[in-house]
Amino acid sequence: MLNILGMIILIIILFIIILLLTGIRISFDYDKRGSKLKGCLKILILKKIKVYSKQYPSHEESSDEEDEDKGGRIDIKKLYELAKPCLEDLKIFLKSALNIVSVGRLENHLIFGMDSYADTGKYIGIIWGVLAAINPMHEKLRLTAEPSFNGSVLDGYGVNELEIYPLKLIVPTIRFVSKKESRNFIRGVLDERNNSRNDQRRSEQ
Repeated sequence: MLNILGMIILIIILFIIILLLTGIRISFDYDKRGSKLKGCLKILILKKIKVYSKQYPSHEESSDEEDEDKGGRIDIKKLYELAKPCLEDLKIFLKSALNIVSVGRLENHLIFGMDSYADTGKYIGIIWGVLAAINPMHEKLRLTAEPSFNGSVLDGYGVNELEIYPLKLIVPTIRFVSKKESRNFIRGVLDERNNSRNDQRRSEQ
């Protein structure tokens, strides 16, 4: 009995290792305008076996779209200040990841605006500078952005098809998160996301 159990565990472990080495194929198309998100996420293993699929919006999300318009906003200035110390490390991580990941398409367009025209102009310039540094990292990378002068806006659309090899990503990921500045940036992104959700819940009460 123990021998059979041991064989089953061994087969499961081997399957997981093979899966991590052969890659996970991800396809994500989206179009976000305001609180409305339309798109489709698919995850496949062994190149053809679909293990997860989700359409956006779902039925529940569609019924709550009007409430989401009242939600909180992410503090772009705060995130930028957190990102500045780790921009070089982030660039190195992205370059390493793109060399490991098999990219079919990575085409994304950002529509960005803030309440102040001056701030919109300032930060769209920074975004363009960052994208100009990232786009040459891969021939199939197409990241673009445009300013919006109609108040606070963070919209976009894109088509993404890539194959990820999780086992190969471990080293560059550990190298990136080992830096204090990178951890502060990740923590800041998560905090802003939680704050935005909490503001949304309070506005619904």
